[in-house]
Amino acid sequence: MDEKTALKQLEFIEKHPSIKKMRLAAESWASDFQTLISIILSARTLDETTIEVCKKLFEEHPSPKELSSASIKEIEKIINPINFYQNKSKYIINCSKEILQKFNGKVPNDFEKLVTLPGVGRKTANVFLAQKGGDNIGVDTHVSYISQKLGWTKNKNPDKIEKDLTNLFPKNYWARINNALVRFGKSHTSRFYKNKLLEDMKKIK
Repeated sequence: MDEKTALKQLEFIEKHPSIKKMRLAAESWASDFQTLISIILSARTLDETTIEVCKKLFEEHPSPKELSSASIKEIEKIINPINFYQNKSKYIINCSKEILQKFNGKVPNDFEKLVTLPGVGRKTANVFLAQKGGDNIGVDTHVSYISQKLGWTKNKNPDKIEKDLTNLFPKNYWARINNALVRFGKSHTSRFYKNKLLEDMKKIK
């Protein structure tokens, strides 16, 4: 795969009329803290569900101070619609505590510091930083599937996929990849139609 073709394919995805305009879980929150928590909770959960749950969560716990002092049972009750809500309740409470204790209540804008926080892995840190305007690629299931189908990568390991994409695309495109591919994946729930479009994209030169 060459850079020129990959860029044309990405722009095709971004501009295709079938792509629905939708809010993703990482978007449009009042603070960096709320953005990070929403990304943690969105793992293996629909964005629509995550957004509604987070709205309720942040009404009572809008900052690390409030969330860090909440009980696990209280948070479990609020985020119950989220997949793996029991583990995630622990993650976001402990994450809030560490943000207060280690970073004076502010979410660090640094990859190496972010991944030290409970519940924050490589994908979450990259999605957060990309949302903040950084040059990062968050590799989730949509990015993994579509990248493989289009020939952007031959790997299935997320870390290797990330490396392949950073090698293939110019740096100023990195932050666009996750949002574009997630919207594409969510707009086409039919695997048949999704794969047909991806096959059409392979013809782009």
